[in-house]
Amino acid sequence: MSSNWFEEKRAEFIRDLVRDYCLSVQTLEGMFQDFDRSGKMVFEDLKDLLGEEMNKGLLWRLKDTAHHLFRESGGSNLVGQFLDWCIGYIFHESMKLKEDVYQQQNYAPWFRSMQERELPEPDLIISRELFQLLMQTTESMQREIRRIRFLFGECRKLFPMYLSDQSENHWLARLLFKRNELVREVFGQGYRELVRGVYGNAPEFMYVMASRSLREGGWMKQAADAAEEACRVNPQSEPARREKEIVDTWRTRMRA
Repeated sequence: MSSNWFEEKRAEFIRDLVRDYCLSVQTLEGMFQDFDRSGKMVFEDLKDLLGEEMNKGLLWRLKDTAHHLFRESGGSNLVGQFLDWCIGYIFHESMKLKEDVYQQQNYAPWFRSMQERELPEPDLIISRELFQLLMQTTESMQREIRRIRFLFGECRKLFPMYLSDQSENHWLARLLFKRNELVREVFGQGYRELVRGVYGNAPEFMYVMASRSLREGGWMKQAADAAEEACRVNPQSEPARREKEIVDTWRTRMRA
């Protein structure tokens, strides 16, 4: 990968990292909550999320994006290296979880059916011993889920620090604006810390940057919404006021 090309695309890679992290957390947490309720997970769902070497899923692409940002680019940012390690660990724990779910989903019913059949005593003893081993996969799944959830929490702490120099990243601003509900869901109580980490004491600047980017891309309705939100968050902000004036002027001309 060309270093010049990568540097030109770095802002987009960072946007992709945050987006795919949020989508992965949302998807995995949904599966974990199903497991908390029923003690079961669906193998096919995990398989789709992970994918395989020649057809990578969302979580695999997230891992690759982290490696591009924090390894292949030669970066020495320690926070970034922590993030890379956490995301890689989430990926590998999810791979282990997928294998445990496969065993539970495909072989547990078979072993249970054996317990109801009249088998020769030696076969019955062996089936019971093997079934007990298979049942330990539930404990393994619980451990893997605990580790992944712990790593989710660590990533939520690391992202505000890693993104502290990204206030001018218009790709990130657009993501935080357009997918705000998703980001709030994933970061929960840490959402304010995330915004503060990126934009400091000027949270309205997220909406200003998003409006500028959307306006330049021709998405004027969304740009107007972002500019309105910037002014609502901080009515005294000069950048927010100027951005709203630009958007309002364009809309007036279009109506004329």
